[in-house]
Amino acid sequence: MALKEFKFNSKTLDELKQLSLSELAEIFPARQRRTIKRGFSDTHKKLIEKINKKNNVKTHLRDMIVLPSMVGKTVQIHTGKGFQAILLKEEMIGHYFGEYALTRRKATHTSVGVTNKPKR
Repeated sequence: MALKEFKFNSKTLDELKQLSLSELAEIFPARQRRTIKRGFSDTHKKLIEKINKKNNVKTHLRDMIVLPSMVGKTVQIHTGKGFQAILLKEEMIGHYFGEYALTRRKATHTSVGVTNKPKR
């Protein structure tokens, strides 16, 4: 059985890479479309250039949208305490970086009546 080819709104990855930002915005969800139409900030533009030039880039920009040109690159996203390395895959196109670098962890509790005091 062959692997199913990735498609985003009936377009392959190669077709997505050839689209301009305005054409790409039209097939993205509303929040991402609004961000692209208003224009990326200077820091977002610098990050896009840096990711296109090299792999394994560190960033604090959790509100950056995963673009088709970023697929296959590794990005280290800040979680508030440290950086978490994320490999950008085809399925992540149109999502935000922050969705993949979680900032909260599950609380682990001890059982009832257990204390960590040393015995005398």
